[in-house]
Amino acid sequence: MLFNSISFAIFLPIVFIFYWFVARENLKLQNLLLLVSSYFFYACWDWRFLFLLVFSTFLDYYTGLRISGSDKPNFRKFWFWLSIVVNIGFLGFFKYYNFFILSFAEGISFLGLHINPWTLRVILPVGISFYTFHGLSYVIDVYNNKINAEKNFIDYSVFVSFFPLLVAGPIERATHLLPQIKEKRTFDYLKAVDGLKQILWGLFKKIVIADQCAEYANMIFNNSADYSGSTLVLGAIFFTFQIYGDFSGYSDIALGTARLFGIELLKNFAFPYFSRDIAEFWRRWHISLSTWFRDYLYIPLGGSKGGIWIKIRNTFVIFLVSGFWHGANWTFIVWGFLNALYIMPLILLNLNRVNLDIVAKGRIFPSIKEFLAMALTFILTVFAWIFFRSESLSAAFSFISNIFTYKLFTTPTILPKLLLLMILLFLLIEWVGREHQYAIAKLGIMWNQKLRWVMYYAIVFIIFYFCNIIFICFMNYSSIAYCFNVSICVYSMVTYNG
Repeated sequence: MLFNSISFAIFLPIVFIFYWFVARENLKLQNLLLLVSSYFFYACWDWRFLFLLVFSTFLDYYTGLRISGSDKPNFRKFWFWLSIVVNIGFLGFFKYYNFFILSFAEGISFLGLHINPWTLRVILPVGISFYTFHGLSYVIDVYNNKINAEKNFIDYSVFVSFFPLLVAGPIERATHLLPQIKEKRTFDYLKAVDGLKQILWGLFKKIVIADQCAEYANMIFNNSADYSGSTLVLGAIFFTFQIYGDFSGYSDIALGTARLFGIELLKNFAFPYFSRDIAEFWRRWHISLSTWFRDYLYIPLGGSKGGIWIKIRNTFVIFLVSGFWHGANWTFIVWGFLNALYIMPLILLNLNRVNLDIVAKGRIFPSIKEFLAMALTFILTVFAWIFFRSESLSAAFSFISNIFTYKLFTTPTILPKLLLLMILLFLLIEWVGREHQYAIAKLGIMWNQKLRWVMYYAIVFIIFYFCNIIFICFMNYSSIAYCFNVSICVYSMVTYNG
């Protein structure tokens, strides 16, 4: 079940009604409902992999209890490593088996040996990277005595499988989410309205920006030899906004959905394309993943202590692992390597923590220096995304070589004016709202009610236009229900002054 589907638009209000009107303030019943709903949400994709999620959950829950209940170092270490090996083993098998076996076959071919590798038609379970990292962080924190083991299996299971987190994160920590799951929650109208607004903006990012950019990015990347250098640059830019719209859009929907149930999730994106250097970009891009690698990989390896070579080694390790986490292809590893190269001068010169505040804070326009710094960072990021998007390293290098021709300075042959207008509108709204939790959090707060009606329905209309729901609604009852739900949401947002 995807966030931008009709089924989710029906699923969410049903769970919401049962959660607040049937379970009311019964915490145990609320958590049980969240768990059942989360398992149903996951089973809608493929019910067979629900067993893998349940097994992983039980393993880490039981491991936590065994570690916490013993003061024998060897016993604690046994259970700790058992959980680590099993979790990484499952993730490695489903996500990386074919990559490793094919890479091995290619590697030994250089020695004159040729084998026919046995590959598997493995289906990658949705969300396995996210719920695996949830469990790993929990076990590591219990082992290091940062938290006590959770004794309530239902509460722990909700932490691992809370349905807003299952599709694309953010990657939560037990220290942040578990206390909220165990606390009594009461309905907060203002918080719910704020959640609806963030969901709306997430849908705009996903449907209007990401999906439309994906159409043109795919066309250009899949036929790169047929296009001019200027068109290829535009294709890379389209992918740059596609991946941001996808990742941050899903994160916004996740955060907004959780807020409907009285739960606050970790912020995952903080306007990364307004960064003034690569270090700032990585503090603002996929924050929950970056901080996870920092806390559970970079710091245990020694962090920035122990000399310059240790610092260089650890930096490259986390970026290479980050690239590998995103996918089983050498292109992702090169993408991580490029970002490590980008950030290295800042680390060596101790300039990686210069830009900690929001760019042009309290000002409408950035300074010339800030603008040029943002432009350079954006260009470097776009170049790295070429490797991330390409099917192979050879395709990436071919794409790049086709850019740097005399046709780089010609007019692009693909120039979707409406989409470019939407991207400019998107950037303008993001810039205006960059000091807030999400772009439209405070947009229109001082406007009168009629203007707020216009603004929210304009966003809804644009979303509907780009996903063709306007025409489908006349033929499909579920789509009519979807529009009815949206109308209720917009009414709530407008009547709430802010």
